[in-house]
Amino acid sequence: MTQDHFYEYWPIIDRPDIEWPGGKRLAVYIGLNIEHYESGKTSISILEKTAGRDPDPLNEGWREYGNRVGIWRIMDLLDKYGVRPSVLLNADVCKYYPRIIEEGNRRNWNWVAHGKNNSMFAGSKQPQLRPEEERGYLRDVLSTIQLATGKACKGWLGPLGLSETYETIDLLADEGLTYVLDWINDDQPYPLKTVAGEIISVPYSLEINDLPLFLQRGLTGPEFGQMIIDQFEVLHRDARKAARVMAIGIHPFVTGQPFRLKYLEQAIAYISRQKDIWITTSDEIAAWYMLNYYATHVQKLREVAMVQGL
Repeated sequence: MTQDHFYEYWPIIDRPDIEWPGGKRLAVYIGLNIEHYESGKTSISILEKTAGRDPDPLNEGWREYGNRVGIWRIMDLLDKYGVRPSVLLNADVCKYYPRIIEEGNRRNWNWVAHGKNNSMFAGSKQPQLRPEEERGYLRDVLSTIQLATGKACKGWLGPLGLSETYETIDLLADEGLTYVLDWINDDQPYPLKTVAGEIISVPYSLEINDLPLFLQRGLTGPEFGQMIIDQFEVLHRDARKAARVMAIGIHPFVTGQPFRLKYLEQAIAYISRQKDIWITTSDEIAAWYMLNYYATHVQKLREVAMVQGL
C-alpha cells in the first residue's frame, strides 16, 4: 500500500483559499491527551532500564502523576485563559478517572476518541485485527466515551503513536466520525479517501508536542514555550497567503509538571493576546471545513487525480 490509498497529493499552493469564521486566517487548538496505561506493560517511560519490571513503580507512577495531579494544574491554566481543549481521550479514562470526565463535562470540553488505552492496538506493530474485530473495538471505544460524556465523538486520534490499520479510516467514516488527527502532513484540513461516508484529516502535531520534545529531544521549559511562539508567528505569517491550523499537543504527566507548566502559560498568554486568530477546537475546525469547503475540495481533488492519471 502507498499513501495514495488514503489521500491525493495536493500542494497547499494549488488549493482554493479557505477562511475561518469571521475571516480569521489562523485556527489554534490545544490537543490535551488524557490517557490510561495498563499496569505491568512496557510503555512510555522516563527511565527505560526499569520499564520491563512488573510492577514498575517508577514509570507507572510518573505517568499516573498526570491524572492525579497534573491534569488539575492544566485545567486551572486553561480556565484562566478561557481555552476549551480538544481532549484526546482513552476510553479507559472513563472507568478509572471519572472525576476528570465530570470536570471536563462541566467545562464543555471537546472529546476526541483516542482508543481504549495507550497499551493496546497499534496497526502493524501488533497482530493485525481483522476488519470486523477492529469495528467491534472502535464501537466499544466510541460507545464507552459517549455513555460517560453524553456526547458522540466526531474525531479520532490513534493510540500508541497514531496507530491505524488500512481499514481504520473506512471503519471510522462508516461509524459516523467526520475527521481523524493521525495524518500529520498538512497545515489545513483535507478530504481523505474512503469507501463509506465522508471523513477528513485535521492537522495535529508531533513537533509542537510535549512528549517527544521533552523526552526524546531533551528540550527545556523555556525552549518549549519559545517553540510554541515561533510556530505561531510563522504560521500567522503564512496564513496571509493560505489559512492554517496550529495544534499544540500536551500530556498531563509531562507539561503538568510544575517546572514546565509556567512556560506553556507564557505561550498561551502570548497567543491569547492576538486579536485576529480563532482559538477553537478540532471539532469546530472540522465542522466549519465540512460545511464550507469539503464538497468543492473533493471535486478539485477528482480533477487533480484525473490530471495525474490516477
